[in-house]
Amino acid sequence: MTSNKLHEECGVFGIYSNDDIDVVSSAYYALFALQHRGQESCGIAVCDDGVIKGFNDAGLVNDVFTKDVIKNLGGGNMAIGHVRYGMNKDESPRRNAQPLIVTHIKGNMALCNNGMLTNYAELREELELKGVIFRSTGDAEIIASVVVAERLRTGSIQTAVCEAMNKLKGAYSTLIMSPKKLIGMRDPYGFHPLCIGKIKNSFVLASETCALDSIGATFVRDVEPGEVVIIDKEGLRSITTHCNTKPQSLCVFEFVYFARPDSVVDGSCVHEARARAGAFLAQQEKIDADVVIGVPDSGIDAAIGYARESGIPYGLGFLKNKYIGRTFIQPTQADRENKVRIKLNPIASTVAGKRVVMIDDSIVRGTTCARIVRLLRNAGATEVHVRVTAPPFKHPCYFGTDVPKQSELIANRFEDPKELAKELGADSVGFITVENVLKIAKDCKLNFCSGCFTGEYICEPPVKEKEHKYAKKISEGEKK
Repeated sequence: MTSNKLHEECGVFGIYSNDDIDVVSSAYYALFALQHRGQESCGIAVCDDGVIKGFNDAGLVNDVFTKDVIKNLGGGNMAIGHVRYGMNKDESPRRNAQPLIVTHIKGNMALCNNGMLTNYAELREELELKGVIFRSTGDAEIIASVVVAERLRTGSIQTAVCEAMNKLKGAYSTLIMSPKKLIGMRDPYGFHPLCIGKIKNSFVLASETCALDSIGATFVRDVEPGEVVIIDKEGLRSITTHCNTKPQSLCVFEFVYFARPDSVVDGSCVHEARARAGAFLAQQEKIDADVVIGVPDSGIDAAIGYARESGIPYGLGFLKNKYIGRTFIQPTQADRENKVRIKLNPIASTVAGKRVVMIDDSIVRGTTCARIVRLLRNAGATEVHVRVTAPPFKHPCYFGTDVPKQSELIANRFEDPKELAKELGADSVGFITVENVLKIAKDCKLNFCSGCFTGEYICEPPVKEKEHKYAKKISEGEKK
C-alpha cells in the first residue's frame, strides 16, 4: 500500500466476564479506543454458553457495528475484538478482517493477532502441502492453523498454544477464545504490547491501557514476552515456559508513533516518552527560533518536551479535522494528498512572521512532510526547522510496521541533511539519534528493536518475502 507515513498493523482486545458484564459492548468501546491502531477493518467474536459467533467487515468501528449488528451478536461471557490495518496493496480488507472463527473436530475457537510472522511463507507452504486451505493472506490464519494442528494432538487449548509457539517466529500478540477459555500469548521478544486489566472478578486483555480505561478496567500488569495467559471461571493463570528465552525487543514506534499518548506500555507512559524524545532533540542541537509546534497527533507531546527543554515557547500550530481518518487508508496517492489538505490547517496567528521549529514523529517518503512545510510557508512562517523524533529510516521492518522498500525511503536518497532540507522545502532538518531514541522510555528499562534504522535485527529476517499470490485475485473478484 502506497503511503507516506508509518502504519501500525492492528489492535486486539479480549474480555472474560465472571460478573454481569455486557462483553459485546465492552469490546465495542474498547475497539473505539484502539481505532488509531487500524482503520481498515474491525470485528468482534462472542462466546455464549460454548457457542462462538461473530461479525467483521471492512470499515471503522462505528460504521461496521450498527445497533442491529450489536443486537444480533447477543450476549455471552467472553468476547474478543480486533482493528486492523492491511500492509499490502493487494490485500482484501474484508477477507482479512478478524477475529477468525475456526471449527475443528475438537471444538471451535476464535483468534485475532497483532504482528507479523517472519516464517509466514514457510509455514503457509508447509500447511498448503498438507492440504490446508486458506481464505485470507494474513498471519492470523497461519497462527490459527498451527494452533488447531497442535490442539488435535494435545489435551488442552493452552498446551496447544504453547506447542504452537515453538513453530511461530517473529512478532505476535495474539488472543484466542475457546468455548471455555480466553488465552493471550505474546512472542518471546515482546515486539508488540499486550496488557492485562480487571473489572471486579473479570479480566481483560488489550494492546494498550487506553482500551482498559474506556471500559473502566483497572490495569493489572503487562503480559511478559513469551508468556501465555489463561483466563477462565477460576480466574487468571499463566505459563512462562517461553519467557526469558529471547532478548526483549519492543518496537520503539509504540512510543514514537503507534500508541495513544494516554497509554502506558511496558511500564512507561507514552506521553512522557514522547516528551523525552522532544527534549533529546533540543539537547542535540540549538536552534534560534520563535515558536515550537507539533504535527498532530504524536508530534504534539514531543513538541511540548522540546519547548520545555529549549526555552522556546510552545504554540498550537495546526488545527486537525478530527472527522477525517488517517490519510494512509485512502486508495490512491491523489486521494491521500487531497485529504491531507483538509486534515491539517495551520494556525496563521501562531506561525506568521516567526521562525518555527516543527516537530514530527517520522519522515518516510517525505512527500507529506514537504506538503506540511509548504502549509507553514503559506501561513507566513519565515523559517521552518523540521525536527523528527525518529532516526532516519533506511531499512525495512519485518515485525509489523509498514516501512516501505529501501529505494522509497527518502533518507536513503538524501543522506546529507542540507540536501534533505532543500527537498522538503525546510531551512533545516534534524533527527533524534539512535542512541537517544533507545533511551526515551522511563529509566531506560526497556530494550527496543531498531532494525529499521540500523539494519541490525534482533532475530533472523524472513528467508523469503511474505507472498500474497492469491490476494490480487481475491480482491479483483470481490470488485466484480
